[in-house]
Amino acid sequence: MFQEGDLIIYGNDGVCRVEEICKLNMSGIDDNRLYYVLKPLYVEGKIYAPTETNAFMRKIISYEFAQQLIEQIPSIEVEVFNSNRMQEINDHYRSSFKTHDCEDLMKLIKNVYVKKGIAENNKKKLGKIDENYMKKAEDLLYGEFAAALKIPKENVKNYIEKRIEELEYIV
Repeated sequence: MFQEGDLIIYGNDGVCRVEEICKLNMSGIDDNRLYYVLKPLYVEGKIYAPTETNAFMRKIISYEFAQQLIEQIPSIEVEVFNSNRMQEINDHYRSSFKTHDCEDLMKLIKNVYVKKGIAENNKKKLGKIDENYMKKAEDLLYGEFAAALKIPKENVKNYIEKRIEELEYIV
């Protein structure tokens, strides 16, 4: 069970702070059941999630693990996925979100960046599905990195780029 103040990942909603653990006094809700009152860090609103639920929840990664993941980015093997069928593309990308794993999101982002470069070299545009999934993956990953590294979310991309440059300089 999480504690008040914990930063957690809740499903594909991203980073949330556990504001309260309580019984809800709302009509139609079991008043004997405990709920997490979650405050998403990067969007407005509140989420009321039962403490006993099948929804995915985990604590955010640590500062150290975020650093390790960033160091792995240059070694991620690229596997560009191509298909003419929109459903296959959707299914392929959705699988990266089902794991709620930062490494899977990093792979998706890197693969779509490479796919975008290939498209631009061929004087084409990246598909909307690819763009949408990359944006969602960046949003989730950068949100978790920002919370773990204690930096503003809008600085994460630049932070990663600088960190990779430093690593390449060392090698």
